[in-house]
Amino acid sequence: MSERDNRTVLVCCGPGCLSNHSLDVYEELKARISKTDIKVDVKTTIKATGCQGLCEKGPMLRIEPDDIFYTCVKVSDVPEIVEKTLLNRQVVERLLYHEPSRNKKVLSPKETRFYGKQMKLALRNVGEIDPFSIEDYIFRGGYKALEKVLSEFSPDEVISEIEKSGLRGRGGAGFPTGRKWRQCARMKDSPRYVICNGDEGDPGAFMDRCIMEGDPHSVIEGMAIGAYAVGSHEGFMYIRDEYFLAIRNMLHAIEQARERGFLGKNILGSDFDFDVQIVRGGGAFVCGESTALMASIEGKVGEPRAKYIRSVEKGLWGKPTVLNNVETWANIPVIINRGAEWFGSIGTEKSKGTKVFSLVGKVKNTGLIEVPMGMTLRDIIFDIGGGIAEGRKFKAVQTGGPSGGCIPESLIDIPVDFDSLDRVGSMMGSGGMIVMDDRTCMVDVARYYLKFLSEESCGKCVPCREGIRRMLEILNDICEGRGRPDDLETLAELGETVKEASLCGLGKSAPNPVLTTLRYFKGEYLAHVNDKTCPAGVCKNLTVYYIDEALCKGCGLCRKSCPSGAIEGQPRQPFAIDESKCIKCGSCMDACRFGAVKTRGRA
Repeated sequence: MSERDNRTVLVCCGPGCLSNHSLDVYEELKARISKTDIKVDVKTTIKATGCQGLCEKGPMLRIEPDDIFYTCVKVSDVPEIVEKTLLNRQVVERLLYHEPSRNKKVLSPKETRFYGKQMKLALRNVGEIDPFSIEDYIFRGGYKALEKVLSEFSPDEVISEIEKSGLRGRGGAGFPTGRKWRQCARMKDSPRYVICNGDEGDPGAFMDRCIMEGDPHSVIEGMAIGAYAVGSHEGFMYIRDEYFLAIRNMLHAIEQARERGFLGKNILGSDFDFDVQIVRGGGAFVCGESTALMASIEGKVGEPRAKYIRSVEKGLWGKPTVLNNVETWANIPVIINRGAEWFGSIGTEKSKGTKVFSLVGKVKNTGLIEVPMGMTLRDIIFDIGGGIAEGRKFKAVQTGGPSGGCIPESLIDIPVDFDSLDRVGSMMGSGGMIVMDDRTCMVDVARYYLKFLSEESCGKCVPCREGIRRMLEILNDICEGRGRPDDLETLAELGETVKEASLCGLGKSAPNPVLTTLRYFKGEYLAHVNDKTCPAGVCKNLTVYYIDEALCKGCGLCRKSCPSGAIEGQPRQPFAIDESKCIKCGSCMDACRFGAVKTRGRA
């Protein structure tokens, strides 16, 4: 039997595909294969993998080594896949991905812009292996880096390698990882701890959870290498409790690693001891902040503390502690295996390597991506993302989660790296990237994120607790038609004060959505305040929907879509909207093919 006769079917069982019944597809494939009398000498293995990235087109499956890529697969498609592709090596054309840039169906993911422009380091195994199988991880080079450092490197040499690589923390702040490790290793106090921050609470973000779900051993191996470097023997993974799949897969991986000697006493025959345990977080956004997270592990209220003494000196239980996020730990084995110079050759001068993003919002190809640092926003949104959904106009993109800034179309060609994003008022954050179109109200966006942050603030410090609340009150007034011209100046002053005086990163970054929308979209604020209108037609108190009679064709689609019965008229005659019944949901505008439904200001 040749190597090509060993076939593997990789079924995406990441959260997005699971919600579309990919587990049923997986089970049906397994059942069909076990019952089918295969006519050719082919060994076929079915694997449930982590997220394969293109969530917009799930459920997905790949067939290797044939390099066939199927999208939007249903359980009812399984018999045809088995009969045509697995038994007779024929392609099911209708399940292939349609590549918009070439206007044709493509067979391989490498032929798509979505996958073709990515570079996967942290995600190197996600979607490629069964996360429940340590054998799959080892087959792809897993735990070679740990073996290498224990046999060839001193702890100091490991730290030097990470320093030379230029790796910066992927949790948001971008602090140099090697420098953090060096500071901790110099401390005389013991014990020392290493922590993995898996408390990913940004709306629309799913980068870290997908790594934990799809490649848990990469995180364990990275933590073990970091523990060896700083002299730690105990590690903690802090994972929010609603990440059931991540917790399950991590617990299973930890047990497997212990059984194989990659965790525990005398790892791989050395004198190095290290073990990991999982702590489940209750879902407080502020516990993504390092000191609040450590307080939560200690069993205390998850509140941050002032960092006049760094965690590398006094962290968990007052002992030296290294805390990095999931993606940072997943990069460590790659750097050890491939070398610091190789890793440092990727990205920009001050932002080395790649970055994982969850690309969501008004973009055609939503999903999980990993790109070299320095790729422009335009390349990410219009090449990998496929452009704006429904052919609408791009308006802005928010990077960095709810505390990130909103970047306008005029800056779409900036490179995505730590310093470039910071210069325009945004930030890298943990990797959320939310795309907005021309029907997005930027004032309402700022209000939405400030509402989230107001609710998630721990309330410990006055600037954050009171400042965010007051900013939110002003934004509510503006969106509801009570805004005054001096509100904009007050918002800007409050935002700068909150940034300067807040205790932790939540407060210091919370004004970013407001300050950047004021900076780049001031005209929308002025329209809300002075003209009492919402240009995007989102703020209901400032919006009136109407039908332009000159454009209306009388097709009736708007009336059929209206949930409140507010649209009146006869077929083939211009329709009209009864303002007293209109709930301003926008369904009529979405349904109209001729652009006849429009909005105007309340005035």
